[in-house]
Amino acid sequence: MSVNGKKSLNVGVFVPAFAIVLIAVAVGLINNELLVKVAKNIFYFSLSDFAWLYQLLAVSALGVVGYIFFSKAGNIRLGGANAKPKFSMASNFAMALTGGIATGVVTYSVNEPIIYMGNIYGEISNQSFAANSSEAAIFAIARSFHNWSFIPYAIYSIVGLMIGYMHYNRKKDFSIASTISPVIGSNDRKPAVRSLIDIISVLAIALGLASSLGAGLALISSGIEAEYGIASSPTTWLVLTLIISAIFITSALSGLKRGIKFLSSINAYIFYAFVVILLLVGPVSYIFSLSVTSFGYWLDNFFLWSFDTKESGGEALVTWWTMYDWSIWIAYAPLMGLFLARISYGRTLREFLIINWILPSVFGIVWFAIWGGSAIKWQLDGTLDLVKVVSENGAVSGLWGFLQHLPFSAVLVPLAIFTLIISFATAADSMSSTIATICTKNISADEESPKAQKIIWGLSISVIAYIMVAFGGGAQGVDGIKYLAAAGGFTVLFLFVLIVVSCVRVFITKKEVNGGEQPEANLLSGVVHD
Repeated sequence: MSVNGKKSLNVGVFVPAFAIVLIAVAVGLINNELLVKVAKNIFYFSLSDFAWLYQLLAVSALGVVGYIFFSKAGNIRLGGANAKPKFSMASNFAMALTGGIATGVVTYSVNEPIIYMGNIYGEISNQSFAANSSEAAIFAIARSFHNWSFIPYAIYSIVGLMIGYMHYNRKKDFSIASTISPVIGSNDRKPAVRSLIDIISVLAIALGLASSLGAGLALISSGIEAEYGIASSPTTWLVLTLIISAIFITSALSGLKRGIKFLSSINAYIFYAFVVILLLVGPVSYIFSLSVTSFGYWLDNFFLWSFDTKESGGEALVTWWTMYDWSIWIAYAPLMGLFLARISYGRTLREFLIINWILPSVFGIVWFAIWGGSAIKWQLDGTLDLVKVVSENGAVSGLWGFLQHLPFSAVLVPLAIFTLIISFATAADSMSSTIATICTKNISADEESPKAQKIIWGLSISVIAYIMVAFGGGAQGVDGIKYLAAAGGFTVLFLFVLIVVSCVRVFITKKEVNGGEQPEANLLSGVVHD
């Protein structure tokens, strides 16, 4: 519960974060080229000069969560030995999956493997095989496995695990700043440090969510145009914005147990249905054959890919795909961690990692194997020319060409459009609610943030997304805010370093700034005291 029962706006976080968001939009409206140029330069600098740090951090997160999962620390229960989960395993998984990257797996399940295999932007120029070959097909699925499974979900999980443990078991504030207290000491007497951390995190997710929603508006409208011939226009985008905003704001106002749980359940069932449909109509034998071979290829190259800073794979593949992915996952990690912690009370750390690390990773592998494998088979046998579609119409256009080829496309295309709308609404719901939590004083994980805050952030994110799509230079405006969000991830990168180090100190070395060495018995009980 809250400390004094009174929840009020955290002006020190809300005002600076909101002001910076508005300034970014203003710059985008006045001079889109300047916004794109500056943000892209910062982004490229961070991923070129600090690629080594991104890779080391990603691998470190994987190693730490793996250690916790297999060690005695996995027995620790969030909330103490007698804590009971608030959600079923299925609901927990659905919320974790759809509240995170549901839009990403739909958008890139076809496009990313096709782009790799066709070498559309030079992704396999450094490889020994030719584009559109069987070797390129194996590489495409293997690389997709790498970018969408155990490493990125470890990035989310390590932050959520630390927030949950520090709040439920160590009785720290429900905040991102609490995760680094084992390294820098208690932040109770350092309000400026906590505010800075919260501002950085809010900015990363607000700009990232706005850019994702903006790109989503363009993607959904392109699907409507491809299927129904309704041209993309400011009016189309406005209608989509209003629909998505109405869904996620209504859901957010309904609260965690009703809103997000309901949306995520619908979304998850649609995902499961798509998996079954493609297994029924897709080239099943080829999917299994390609995915098993690709899995072995991925394992064979795992360490090289995990430490490659572009010297081996090249800039087109490593910098603009894997490093870009890691930067976005790290930028989103603080806010996603808060969300995962909120829904994980009563779970042991091992259960937490099964739900938020292992199951989503397995889902990602299965999803890309089925969707990507089907797309590649039809590309190789001449049934579809998705390489041409993507080359002529952009990196996300392959999805609609793929869906229109399926039987019952008149049903599946609108279902995919509906899925994307619900996916964006679910992600926006979880993230806007979490941003509202950060901008509210004296709030705990089991309390809902004020409705006014949810509405303010929900509307703000929607307005930003619409402006950047409709009036901010079209795709260029969306790209600008997207690069800006990723550039913001460069700042979050150093916060993420401290979170990983804190996790190591708490669960592996058991030594902290404030507490010295922790008694093993107390640690395993889940009731460690400072």
